[in-house]
Amino acid sequence: MKMEIKYDNNGLVPAIIQDATTKNVLMLGYMNEESYQKTIETKKITFFSRSKQRLWTKGEESGNFLNLVDIKNDCDNDSLLIQVNPVGPTCHTGTDTCWKEENNASYGFFSTLEDVIAERVANKDTTKSYVASLFSKGINKVAQKVGEEAVETVIEAMDNNDELFLYESADLLFHYLMLLQAKGFTLKDIENELQSRHK
Repeated sequence: MKMEIKYDNNGLVPAIIQDATTKNVLMLGYMNEESYQKTIETKKITFFSRSKQRLWTKGEESGNFLNLVDIKNDCDNDSLLIQVNPVGPTCHTGTDTCWKEENNASYGFFSTLEDVIAERVANKDTTKSYVASLFSKGINKVAQKVGEEAVETVIEAMDNNDELFLYESADLLFHYLMLLQAKGFTLKDIENELQSRHK
C-alpha cells in the first residue's frame, strides 16, 4: 500500500480505526512512518505511542489485536482511515470502542424498528400497542400476517401504482421484523446466513 502521507511537525499522522464489518469507529491513534510500515508488513495495527515514545502494536499485551483490512488517506493526505477486524474489545478499559459504545452492526432505521418491536413486546401493553397485541395471539398469527402482507405486496407489484407497492412493501418488512423476533432472530442472523452463501 504505497500512498502519500503528510506527517505533522512531530512526524505523526492521526489514524481513525473503523471496524470493517460494522463500520463503527473504534478508536483514534497516531502513526509515524515506522509504525505505518510495520502495520503494512505485519497486518497488525501498530501506532506510535506519544506517552511511551515508542512503537506500540495494539494487542501486544492484551491479545486484542486489530487486524488490518484496508487503509485510506483523506483528501489532504494528512489523516488515515484504517479498516480492521478487531479481536476482542478495542479500548484498554475493556469496552468495544473508546467511546464506551458496543460494536454492534447497525441497519439504520431497521435497527431502530427492531428495538421498538422488542420494547413493545416486553411491555405487553396490548391495549395501546399493535405489536404487543399481535404477539399476544401467538407466532401463528404473526406468521399469517407476514403471508398476507407478502400477497398484498405481490399484487401491488403487478399493478402500476408505485405508492401502494411501497406502502405494502413497508408493511411486509415491518411484519417480517416482527416474525424474526418471534422466532428469536434478528437482522444480524439473516446477514450472517446470506454472507455464508456469498461466494
